[in-house]
Amino acid sequence: MTYTNQLAGEKSPYLLQHQHNPVDWMPWGEAAFARARAEDKPIFLSVGYSTCHWCHVMERESFENETVATIMNQHFINIKVDREERPDVDRVYMTFVQATTGSGGWPMSVFLTPELNPFYGGTYFPPDDRYGHPGFASLLLHIANAWQKDRAKVESSGTNTVEALQRYTQLEAQQEELPWDAILDNCYTHFQQTFDRRWGGFGEAPKFPRPVQHDFLHRYYALRGDKRALQMSEQTLRAISNGGMNDQLGGGFHRYSVDEQWIVSHFEKMLYDQAQLVVSYLEMYQLTHDELHAQTARVVLDYVLRDMTHPAGGFYSAEDADSLPSPEAPHKEEGAFYVWDIADIKHALTEPDASLFCDYYGIRLQGNAPPQGDPHGEFRGKNILYRAVTLEEVAEKYRMSAAAVESMLSKARQTLFQLRNQRPRPHLDDKIITAWNGLMISAFAQAAQVLSEPRYLEAAQHAADFICRELFDTATGTLRRHYRDGAADVAAFADDYAFLVRGLLDLFEASFDFSYVQWAEQLTETMNREFWDEANGGYFNSAPDPHVLLRMKEDYDGAEPSANSIAALNCVRLAHLLDRDDLRARAEKTLQVFASRLVHTPYAMPELLCARMYAAAPPLHIVIAGKPNAADTRALLRTAYESFLPYKSVLLVDGGAGQQHFDERLPFLAEMKMQNGQATAYVCRNFACQQPVTGVEALKAQLSQAI
Repeated sequence: MTYTNQLAGEKSPYLLQHQHNPVDWMPWGEAAFARARAEDKPIFLSVGYSTCHWCHVMERESFENETVATIMNQHFINIKVDREERPDVDRVYMTFVQATTGSGGWPMSVFLTPELNPFYGGTYFPPDDRYGHPGFASLLLHIANAWQKDRAKVESSGTNTVEALQRYTQLEAQQEELPWDAILDNCYTHFQQTFDRRWGGFGEAPKFPRPVQHDFLHRYYALRGDKRALQMSEQTLRAISNGGMNDQLGGGFHRYSVDEQWIVSHFEKMLYDQAQLVVSYLEMYQLTHDELHAQTARVVLDYVLRDMTHPAGGFYSAEDADSLPSPEAPHKEEGAFYVWDIADIKHALTEPDASLFCDYYGIRLQGNAPPQGDPHGEFRGKNILYRAVTLEEVAEKYRMSAAAVESMLSKARQTLFQLRNQRPRPHLDDKIITAWNGLMISAFAQAAQVLSEPRYLEAAQHAADFICRELFDTATGTLRRHYRDGAADVAAFADDYAFLVRGLLDLFEASFDFSYVQWAEQLTETMNREFWDEANGGYFNSAPDPHVLLRMKEDYDGAEPSANSIAALNCVRLAHLLDRDDLRARAEKTLQVFASRLVHTPYAMPELLCARMYAAAPPLHIVIAGKPNAADTRALLRTAYESFLPYKSVLLVDGGAGQQHFDERLPFLAEMKMQNGQATAYVCRNFACQQPVTGVEALKAQLSQAI
């Protein structure tokens, strides 16, 4: 029998995955809340996303089970939420789950009163009683019984929880000056203390990439000159690039490493990881000029162009960790698309290519997953590709040149890539999220600058055009959250505005199309209107909504940076570009509102500290006067892009409309002209300019003193 519930009319791939569960799921909204009130039932809220491995497991074990579904339908109003579609709902209840259980994750399972107050929650629940803990069916019956027999206690618990959450979210800007030097040093010290000196990364397994850490370490190195900051970042980025978290055949980063050695991955691929890690590798390339980091960025960007890009220009959200091991297999398995039997490799490649490939990528007859990374034996006999040894070590073993080895490996990768493409592919979450597209636009725009690659600029422009066309309302200046077969009916959140503004500012510096600055300024004004806390400062995550208990101000820079951190950075950048003291003041107030948390846990907000370092640095304008496509102009621009100067604004003045707009805001630009018919560079610190130069070497000399 095929069931169809009320999720069938939704756009979200995650909700649609559950449309045929026997559970009477409803989407988040007044219809579900009214039914809970009318039937006097508690709400079971399940939050996840379409590429979530443990969400699939709980669905298979519980939500597809007719016995469990009967209990759910009899005693609860059941609501499904896609956390990527409604991050405001997710964040409120995740804060509750983390506060009451000490951990969080997805699937998130929360029980609410009809007034939406949470009173019990957790993450994944197994279907049966295990190890002294109740299974999901037992838990459902226990909570249903408590609702019937001890209603007052349950409701009181929910009310008290909401009051505690309200107290936690109340922040007031501090008036006194903060000890910024000590805060920066304390953040750095924490990263030093948690750094894994052997394998790279921070903390113990599982190891999650957190690109905001690299943002901070790169800027701290530039500020303090502490080489250890650079070394920690580079060792970690090399480990990620060499490890199983990096798809060695097709490009793109998986979500995290299960083991400390970066071999076994959790195999889903998220757009926000690709975007942020590309920027980390680009910055490391600027800092070290090691081609490995540039090549890593290129491979990831090419993966996004190949597999994660909508034909009209936007970028898709994610690829699943799970897939069918064969077309006839009954169930999907984690990593099935990516792992290898040694026999398959030996069959596909001739000798000595097969042996050489196996040596380089750590392929073993018994499989190569370390026990720590495979506690349940899911990958027994399977191999995850990772660079187990160096190119030079393989070359020495096979008495070949490193170039010859790399040529053989390249051909082998192509052969296996084509073979892998015949397997059932993981599910693609093809919704286009505004915030994540903003991050990816930044990555492509910065890659176009650092790598001098025009097609990356085109990708960034096409994505921005897509967002403008499909998700932006020109009449109101507002955005929508995401697109899938048309724009969704969800208004954008603070991170959508903040991340897109950053992308547009990066896109301007790659293209010098002033319309991107104008759009960024307009979106910033909308963000200030919709999300700014006039009483205390800082940005709420969401606009007022009667069905969301709390308007929270995100401060944690985690897998994604917080909207407040990026908004503060944007305000400083726009202030430098457009000489707007009001935006600079908003950035300063945003920093002050999180003062107490910055003092006590600065390592939780490294991107906000990047905003502080930007705000404290004197404005640096690198102005190139020249014809846009002339060789001498491009040479000076490449020079401006190749060094790590995190607080710079690069401008091209050519006497066109863009320059006229800037002349009104930054009058000192009006006098900047080409010298003797040659492209000319002006390096200006705090609006005081050095002597103009026309040669690349002279510009390099000035920039070497600019940091």
